[in-house]
Amino acid sequence: MSTMQTRTPWQVTRSVWYAMFMREAVTRTMTDRLGWFWMIFEPMAMIAIMVLIRGFIGGSNKLIMGADFIPWMITGMMGFFLVREGMSRSQGAINANKALFAYRQVQPVDPVLVRSFLEGMLRTFVFLLFIVAGLLLGLDIFPDNAIYALCGWMSLWALGLGLGLVVSVTSTLVPETAKIINVISLPLLIISGVIMPLNILPQYLLEYLMFNPIAHGLELLRLGFFSSYKVVHGTSETYLWLCILALNALGLLMHARFKERLKAQ
Repeated sequence: MSTMQTRTPWQVTRSVWYAMFMREAVTRTMTDRLGWFWMIFEPMAMIAIMVLIRGFIGGSNKLIMGADFIPWMITGMMGFFLVREGMSRSQGAINANKALFAYRQVQPVDPVLVRSFLEGMLRTFVFLLFIVAGLLLGLDIFPDNAIYALCGWMSLWALGLGLGLVVSVTSTLVPETAKIINVISLPLLIISGVIMPLNILPQYLLEYLMFNPIAHGLELLRLGFFSSYKVVHGTSETYLWLCILALNALGLLMHARFKERLKAQ
């Protein structure tokens, strides 16, 4: 007499994640015809605009010690988009997969984790495309310390996951917070040192801006690419990872606490 083999909780979770990943990947890359175009065009357009501005004002390279302006900006922009997309794409993950919560194996945290992983994979692929294109154009954008650059990239990925876990709960329970998060994306781009070096700002202002963990992650990523790069004063890998661990722990606790409300929302 044959007996039904019981799957372990990990096997069930892995099957759920795989199925959701395939569903999200098809939706993200095939359904949205402009998805790939926008992922590549947005950073290209911003780089072109900043290069034009640099041409008018001049002297931008003197403000960035140890790195060329364009490679410096590309690495910062790609790192920032990794965090931003991990946060913004997680906002609608729960509502978009609400029908799947009818299956008890699927929890509200699952689509957030899957979306964050998928966005990280897509952004990594786009970043590699920019690195290859930059090398073909003669830009000094190959990492001097590949291991350190990879650690910086993974740190930003983990930071985006932590922010995504938190905002997925807040934006689902309080929809108005989603609008606030969308509004602060542009100011974050500026105060994180993506398009201009934070070193040009007064010290009293810099002390407050360095509470932003994204700035720490971008500086550490750039240091992996340019070994002679002078990072912003106050950059700390310890502070960055404390923020990452705190945000991920807070996000997971919020998901555990409001699990039933998120399903019923």
